[in-house]
Amino acid sequence: TAKYNIITFFPKFLFEQFSRYANLFFLFITLIQQIPGVSPTGKWSTAGPLILVLSISAIKELIEDYARHKADREVNHSQVFVLRGGKFIQEKWRNVNLAPTKFNTIAAGEPHGMCYIQTANLDGETNLKIRQALPETASKNSTQDIQDFKVSINSITQGQVECEGPNNRLYRFIGNMTFDEQEPIPLGPNQILLRGAQLKNTQWIYGLAIYTGHESKLMQNTTMAPIKRSNVEHVTNDQIIFLFFLLIGLSLLSAIVYEGYSAVPAHIAWRTSFEGLKPAKFGMAFLTFVILYNNLIPISLIVTLEIVRFVQGLLIGWDLDMYYEKTDTPAKARTSNLNEELGQVKYVFSDKTGTLTCNIMEFRRCSIGGKIYGTIHGEGFDDMDLIKDLTGSAPTAVMIREMLTMMAICHTVIPDRQNDDKSIIAYQAASPDEDAIVCAARDIGYVFTARTPNTVTISAMGKEECYEVLSVLEFNSTRKRMSVIVRCPDGKIKLYCKGADSVIYARLHPGGSPFAEQTSDQLREFAVDGLRTLCFGMRELSDSQFNEWNQIYKTASTALEDRDNKIDEAAELIEKDLHLIGASAIEDKLQEYVPETIAALSKAGVNLWVLTGDKQETAINIGYSCRLLNDDMALLIVNESNLAGVQATLLKHVQAFGENIRQDNNTALIIDGQSLQFALEKDLRNTLLDVALSCKSIICCRVSPLQKSLIVQLVRNEVKAITLAIGDGANDVGMIQSAHIGIGISGQEGLQAVCAADYSIARFHYLRKLLFVHGNWSYNRICKCILYSFYKNYTLYLIEFWFATVNGFSGQTLFNQWTISVYNIIFTSLPPIAIGIFDQTLSSKSLLEYPKLYKETQKNDTYNTKVFWLWTLNAIYHTLVIFWLCMLAFIHETPFINGKAIGCRGNRKLEDCSFNRLLELGRNVSHVVIWGSIISWFLFLFMFCSFWPTIDIGANMAGLELIMLKCPSFWLTVIIVSVIALFRDYVWNIIQRTFYKSLTQEIQELEHRKGDIETRLKGNDIKDTIWKHLPIITFGNNETENAQTGYAFSQEEHGATSQAELIRRYDSNIEKPLGD
Repeated sequence: TAKYNIITFFPKFLFEQFSRYANLFFLFITLIQQIPGVSPTGKWSTAGPLILVLSISAIKELIEDYARHKADREVNHSQVFVLRGGKFIQEKWRNVNLAPTKFNTIAAGEPHGMCYIQTANLDGETNLKIRQALPETASKNSTQDIQDFKVSINSITQGQVECEGPNNRLYRFIGNMTFDEQEPIPLGPNQILLRGAQLKNTQWIYGLAIYTGHESKLMQNTTMAPIKRSNVEHVTNDQIIFLFFLLIGLSLLSAIVYEGYSAVPAHIAWRTSFEGLKPAKFGMAFLTFVILYNNLIPISLIVTLEIVRFVQGLLIGWDLDMYYEKTDTPAKARTSNLNEELGQVKYVFSDKTGTLTCNIMEFRRCSIGGKIYGTIHGEGFDDMDLIKDLTGSAPTAVMIREMLTMMAICHTVIPDRQNDDKSIIAYQAASPDEDAIVCAARDIGYVFTARTPNTVTISAMGKEECYEVLSVLEFNSTRKRMSVIVRCPDGKIKLYCKGADSVIYARLHPGGSPFAEQTSDQLREFAVDGLRTLCFGMRELSDSQFNEWNQIYKTASTALEDRDNKIDEAAELIEKDLHLIGASAIEDKLQEYVPETIAALSKAGVNLWVLTGDKQETAINIGYSCRLLNDDMALLIVNESNLAGVQATLLKHVQAFGENIRQDNNTALIIDGQSLQFALEKDLRNTLLDVALSCKSIICCRVSPLQKSLIVQLVRNEVKAITLAIGDGANDVGMIQSAHIGIGISGQEGLQAVCAADYSIARFHYLRKLLFVHGNWSYNRICKCILYSFYKNYTLYLIEFWFATVNGFSGQTLFNQWTISVYNIIFTSLPPIAIGIFDQTLSSKSLLEYPKLYKETQKNDTYNTKVFWLWTLNAIYHTLVIFWLCMLAFIHETPFINGKAIGCRGNRKLEDCSFNRLLELGRNVSHVVIWGSIISWFLFLFMFCSFWPTIDIGANMAGLELIMLKCPSFWLTVIIVSVIALFRDYVWNIIQRTFYKSLTQEIQELEHRKGDIETRLKGNDIKDTIWKHLPIITFGNNETENAQTGYAFSQEEHGATSQAELIRRYDSNIEKPLGD
């Protein structure tokens, strides 16, 4: 993920640097300075500073890219066991054909060669998926077996693997394996482990590496790290082009006038008398003036910005408010060139898993028999009232026992006893929600202890109970429920069913659930707290009822056509007349302060799009939890399976918005990856944007990494707004690189996102300070630094032009060459750097507390073409005042008491120029920098005027310092010129702050006198309802959904092995093979 390597550094670095027009211009000046007799300032006056600027930039780039290489090495040097010489040895990933990244599973530690993986790093899904080895290889569970297989598979005559070429399709793989001269065995996605997947609840697997390095699907879904430039830099480049043409115009004008003077007889134009020397030709004169005026474009600007941005990046890393103590992780600016971009973000694209959430499911509350147990506060589930009611004579005691029993047996979880310690039980759950429920039952006293193909065993408050599993009706996204039919220890047959409240309530026995309405209200209360809910229902069956239904179910299970639908129809026959037991509430644990951060972003005018690979239902649940969605918001759901359907749905939404198209409306768009595949086509992109930009919130679910990148690129290119992408997994790398700004979360899913990002933070809520404070400060600091850098050069080098009007445009310089160089290096170097590092428009407290202030930097009013040329006009005014007042003051030589007379216009103008630049800045930076710079001028003057004759430099300046400082006219001119030059600035500031003040200026004044900022902003803080002012658009019922309660169920569908088949294969009482 690094930006450079040894071979590409110089060409790539130089290309990036010389794509900045300023550097390209100075390269041009350096070249023409080498022409003899052209440069009035020497051959190296531009080349030296340019080399210095490029060297500092190169060092900064190397430091930042070294961090990327270091992070890459941590990944590429990870250890893996490789079979060599008949035994497994540890090797670095990079030494196994670059890196083992895509495995064909040969054998695994679970029954029948199965293993569990989590693909959150690839697609954002936290539920576990099952991968299964081929039956022909599943029994190879020892080192010797694998060694024999390795010899066979590596033999040209005996074995080989054929597969499709590298591609970016995560969910597809086609291949064949041939060994022992048998018929080819088909390989598919169910045998493939992708790089980035994590092995879970499986002790070991043996695998065969197929794709490695950049051929892996993970890397196929990423792009090369792009060269990013800030919007401010683009504006600066545009202004440099204008300045270049201005420079050419001034040089042409000067050369033309010079030609005119050269044609005038010498006795008339005595100042251009060449005394026998021929005048320079027009072309040479033109080049001379180009070199003379070249510093209208400040060469010091680039190095100043590099220093400022680098230090700003350090300040971001040193901010303790963005330091995560638990993992010892500070914020980090990996690419400091984009600091000012942080203050102008309009769209944030966020991953869900690991970015908004913690990847942790916690059982928090439940309702049993109409009574609520547990609390949203604290950690986990802890309510002693439930234990008291269970063990006492409470009316709900029977219901509580039924609920806890159901939580312990109605699932597809596998108990895994460790071979070395049988007392430890680890649960293997395909659904993290089921794991949370089973663990909650265990903590209360109903422990799920064993599973065999036909039974489940629990310990109910210390008493062992064995239930015979008669049937399992699996969960899928259509049914939104799962059921088990068991024979209880007392011989009764019971059906336990859990699922979404809508499907459970539709199947309740009429009048058989007296507390159904009360539970429904409690479900809404859980939803308000952002919890994922499940309803629990139960039905007793007679033997005859079950046997009759079981025949129907077996017939459906063996059907050759339309089997899935027939199974669902059979389930409908038995899953009815349920008695409601209660409901559970699980927290998909959000990172701290996520809802508050999202609310603050909305207040700041930042639109949040959530792009996740997770299921639609899960994504919507999180949307409600983090307050991205609310109950009053209409949900526009687009999940069509073909182009025509997507087009028709989007066009209906466009028509419904009417005049409110591309405006803020109280609606949310939820679209899945399959629909996006069609919506991102060329003909539908603008329609998709019309709908998306008309919604307050957007959630894209089941999207691939490539689709995430395409969505970001679409908004970036079409909307022309600053975009930011934030994520923590390898599946987020594409969108992080596509956005103007990429931010990686240092989370649980590895370092890939951080390595590819421009900035890294440990928690999502740190984004608030990064944007509102550091973004605001950096933007204003950089803008002022750039404007001041141009301004100070104008005021020096435009004086050269005015001087040319009185010297016959001879190309003569007004200032000493050394003083010109020191002007930028010493006299005026510290003030712009001080602005760029220390200037604060507003306090951190105000910027965080009132997000509306962020809109001030989004407007881009501080630095744009208009502001740039207003500063230019101001500089022209100041140069006119400085030059012509000094000319008037010293049009006649100044007499001294000893009868001598002297003129010192050049040094006088330089001093007035320096003083005015520093006094102009006096309102913005510390007095230490201002007065220090002024003192530096006097120190330099004393030193420089003393060099000659000891050092052959500045002979014409010898002794000038004492003469000038003793001259009363000198001091009087300094005062008069400074007052007249700055008078306009102060008058304008008074008028502007009195009648046309900006919001930022108002808040500055309120901060200064400790006024009521909240009243001024009319309560615009993050506590307000952020959607209440938006219009609500009415849509047809078939196009919208309002999911007040989200059911807690996330499980792989259509996997290698069905959940019902999986639990029928397991016997937790049998020890698993060790794989040694």
